[in-house]
Amino acid sequence: MTGDPAARIRSALDRLAGDLPSIGLAVSGGGDSIALMHVAAEWAQGRRVMVATVDHGLRQGSAAEAEAVGRRARALGLSHATLLWRRDTRAGNLMAQARDARLRLLSGWALRNELPAVALGHTADDLAETLLMRLARGSGVDGLSAMAEWRDAFDMRWLRPMLGTGRRELRDWLTARDIGWIDDPTNDNSDYDRVRARQAIAALGLEVEGLARAAGHIAEARDALADYAALLSAEASFDRGSLILPRGPLRDAPPEIRRRILVAAVRWVTGADYPPRRATLLHALSAVLSQGRVTLDGTMIAPTGAGLRIAREAAAALRSGATAEPVWDRRWRVTGLAPGQQIAALGPEALSRLPWRDSGLLRDEAAASPAIWQDGRLVGAPLLRPLPGVTATPLRGAADFRSLVKAH
Repeated sequence: MTGDPAARIRSALDRLAGDLPSIGLAVSGGGDSIALMHVAAEWAQGRRVMVATVDHGLRQGSAAEAEAVGRRARALGLSHATLLWRRDTRAGNLMAQARDARLRLLSGWALRNELPAVALGHTADDLAETLLMRLARGSGVDGLSAMAEWRDAFDMRWLRPMLGTGRRELRDWLTARDIGWIDDPTNDNSDYDRVRARQAIAALGLEVEGLARAAGHIAEARDALADYAALLSAEASFDRGSLILPRGPLRDAPPEIRRRILVAAVRWVTGADYPPRRATLLHALSAVLSQGRVTLDGTMIAPTGAGLRIAREAAAALRSGATAEPVWDRRWRVTGLAPGQQIAALGPEALSRLPWRDSGLLRDEAAASPAIWQDGRLVGAPLLRPLPGVTATPLRGAADFRSLVKAH
């Protein structure tokens, strides 16, 4: 890559965040994120820029490293926060848990500070390494595609303004300005997939720029598939938090297009940050088109006269518990609660006391709908019978579904 890396990063920040009054930066202390912090501090020009470091507590010295980032940030006139995570279970994939914890902590910090977006320090090297890792796992087009410059997840917009910049040139840029950074010892630990991918790139003499370019070409193919899926799903309709897909396009479309549409439908209903597993989803789609009703990732998919109706699964809604907050089950905004009242799933037991058949909802769909409770007593279910002063509004609409169909 040629030219000034800082100029490319500033240009990307202009494109991604030029209209934002404030922005958050996720800074670990490594060379990539330290470079991002210095460039963003120069770029800010009156914008409020805040910095956060996630201390996962997975190795000695992490707290001191977070403190060092704080000193560097304050020297640039930027506020800094350290966000602590402590693993509460030894089960599962450590790297996946740490990644999700990092995003959730950063999202919560950004929301508390009214930051509309958080910039991450991913570079072209991350694109190349991710491509190799996902090739080894047999990923599909989405997995092999380049990381997007921005995406929405965990209730936050994430920006990647350094994807057009390589790790080596960033370190050269820092060195020329006598700016230090912290080398994470885990970057040399071949127990991790990413480290092995990095070592393979070096051992084979592969060019990071070429691999990143290949990932970009795959991303163009992904976007074309997404556009086709959006075209075929344009006649989707929406009914009280459920989604109806015409059966014809799903039946006649290629499997990959069907998969994309159903992924978007499931995420639209549940608000999940991640799609269902590919094999599980394809099995469910095959079953529902040939046999009938199935459940998938907290949804119920049922053939009806109008097509396929994707609704919330009652058991999943019940697991969401009760809350007095206005947002429930990542699906509904309920306002007008009286003191002491809470929102929870209606549940199958209470259905007999309400005219759910008159509502036009399926039985399980009605059981998954929001209900108002007080001291264990059912006050009412606004989707089945209006309650004075109470409103229940789905969090997502048609535009959100279209965005999910084209999401990457």
